[in-house]
Amino acid sequence: QVQLVESGGGLVQAGGSLKLSCAASGRTSNLYAMGWFRQAPGKERVFVAAIRWLSSITDYTDTVKGRFTISRDNAKKTLYLQMNSLKPEDTAVYYCAAMSVYYNSGVRVPQNYRYWGQGTQVTVSA
Repeated sequence: QVQLVESGGGLVQAGGSLKLSCAASGRTSNLYAMGWFRQAPGKERVFVAAIRWLSSITDYTDTVKGRFTISRDNAKKTLYLQMNSLKPEDTAVYYCAAMSVYYNSGVRVPQNYRYWGQGTQVTVSA
């Protein structure tokens, strides 16, 4: 079992920055990847970014490339999402997730993630 707890959300003006953290506990040594997803009101949960736990290979959705950076600290069992140049359309609940096994469909599919955090609200004002 893996438990995930997000923190770092909040209210920020457009153009500002926030850094989200996701503290993992439990059996993290065998994880394949961890990722960030977001869900805006009335919309589906969508992929934001992911990182392979051992290789550190990253993947981003096009709308955040160049603005967001995903990283992880294996020793601290913590995942991060640095968000810069925030836009009102980035407003959503952000979820941390952990993938325990590899799937051909890849890291962008939320159904491939077994463990989820409770989410943290990010609100970007215009």
